[in-house]
Amino acid sequence: MSLVGKVLMAPQGPKFSKIVQGYWRLAAWNMSAQERLSFLKQHVELGISTVDNAAIYGDSERLFGEALKLDPSMREQIQLVSKFGINGVISGQDTKYVAHYDSSKKSIIASVERSLQRLGVEQLDALLVHRPDFLMDAGQVADAFGELKNSGKVQHFGVSNFNNTQFSLLQSCLDKPLITNQIEINPLNFSVLEDGSSDLLQQHHIHPMAWSCLAGGAIFNEKNAQTARLRHTFIQIAEELGTHSMTQVIFTWVLKHPSGPVALVGSGNIKRVKEAAGALQLQMTTEQWYRIWVASKGHDVA
Repeated sequence: MSLVGKVLMAPQGPKFSKIVQGYWRLAAWNMSAQERLSFLKQHVELGISTVDNAAIYGDSERLFGEALKLDPSMREQIQLVSKFGINGVISGQDTKYVAHYDSSKKSIIASVERSLQRLGVEQLDALLVHRPDFLMDAGQVADAFGELKNSGKVQHFGVSNFNNTQFSLLQSCLDKPLITNQIEINPLNFSVLEDGSSDLLQQHHIHPMAWSCLAGGAIFNEKNAQTARLRHTFIQIAEELGTHSMTQVIFTWVLKHPSGPVALVGSGNIKRVKEAAGALQLQMTTEQWYRIWVASKGHDVA
């Protein structure tokens, strides 16, 4: 049964599932190709049809592609998102070289070609700039996007971890809206709620993709006054919402923002994925949302 619906990400944009399956840790899941395919089918059955990957995620694209090859019909049931722009140090490369950003036209097109080859597909549903490149020539990026669109290799384009100025600069060179900004949103990190990033997206009816909703597990594992206050509050609100899951409370908190985030889940455990998806069935009040804000900040709103 489908628990997760879809949302139009932006004007003229694609429809993505409200929960997105992240595959950045796929290599660490130690699954066979058949197990990877089974996992894909299970989360698609839940309605989680959008999958997130990136060129920098090691073998993740290749491993995903191996699974997809076992049942090519699954390609029509999913939306493939990948990211480009972070060049890691290649094993055996001269030690003087460092990881760096590269958003040149040549690099963008080459990165997409490699991603398509690893994934075993002909087209990406969306391509995101992974991180802001201080040497980004927005016109050159726009040219690359246009070429990739015209060749049928990429349908839509967006960014990740961009601030408002960077977002607006790139958008000014494009004739269609960027479809998202993939940004960190969780109860330990309010930066995008405070710096105007989420406001700009809401203004232009663009849905963010929220990554690290659980703060990489820090909310559960770190032992300090802030996380202790948060865990106490999550348990309290979970009881009020009729759930035993702190994870669901956190995802409900993220999803409540009026910019309409779609939330990434990074677990390879289908039970945890289903748990996160269950957040869509919960209704959090404004007071409960701010109770979590106060628990994180350690002070009242005024």
